[in-house]
Amino acid sequence: MPSSLRVALALGSGGARGYAHIGVVEELRARGFDIVTIAGSSMGALVGGLTAAGRIDDFAAWATRLSQRDVLRLMDPKWSAPGAITADRLLAEMADLFSGLQIEDLPIPFTAVATDLVARREVWFQRGPLLSAVRASIAIPGLFTPVMINGRLLVDGGLMNPIPIEPTAAVPVDLTIAVSLLGPRSPRESATPMKESAAPQRFEEWRERLRKTVSGVTGRDEALAREPAKDDTGMQALPTDLRLTEVTGLSVEAMQGLVSRYRMAGLPPDVLISVPADAARTLDFHRAKDMIELGRTVTDTALTAAGH
Repeated sequence: MPSSLRVALALGSGGARGYAHIGVVEELRARGFDIVTIAGSSMGALVGGLTAAGRIDDFAAWATRLSQRDVLRLMDPKWSAPGAITADRLLAEMADLFSGLQIEDLPIPFTAVATDLVARREVWFQRGPLLSAVRASIAIPGLFTPVMINGRLLVDGGLMNPIPIEPTAAVPVDLTIAVSLLGPRSPRESATPMKESAAPQRFEEWRERLRKTVSGVTGRDEALAREPAKDDTGMQALPTDLRLTEVTGLSVEAMQGLVSRYRMAGLPPDVLISVPADAARTLDFHRAKDMIELGRTVTDTALTAAGH
């Protein structure tokens, strides 16, 4: 099989796990694949746009230098705004990477996907300033403030199309590769509904489940020696370090996981590369190095399994 296969690349949404897309691109390049069209939602739009512009290496170098303190400084929270974070300071830090870039002039055809909240439909940006299109596509509802472009109120494209394969269909290719950042959290995770009782159970029966829950939302993975206290209503108290941003991010991801499964059932890719949803939390933007390496690893695994 020739090494210069023409590839369409659909890069999914998933917050900081989107750094894994960089590793995907690196592995595809290393194998000699020719990426001829890219579409992305959210972080997939950011990484995809800079890949199409030939500036992904500069972005990777910048991202891997970020510490957790740097990320907190760049988040610029605005608690009274329509979203908790403006992202303006973050994008201003990357302004040189986007300087003067128009989507229609990029070396690789590119589509950034956003969602029009009022019209309740996808918006495909295939012309105009790349920075504006990416800013609209990364506006995770409840986390990043929405964007107004030409009278449209725009948020994260992953709301309606978490892994945008459709915009790449117009370009003739040998292989369509989709990258999901919403993969199973463990081999035992199931998407089927679970029947449960609201009646209290013995702590020993759900201690391990609680440990996984706390780890999933706060990043702390520790043994729990005793049952959590109850609040004034008799319900179990929430973890003390649980934040609105984490609840919002997990809520959006749960919805996107379902949407992506339905959409890919109608238009399946030739190769699906899957990054576990618990590989990093939505705002773990200081973990670029880990996610890039994970992206290379899961890409190697998926392509080898597919015979490519």
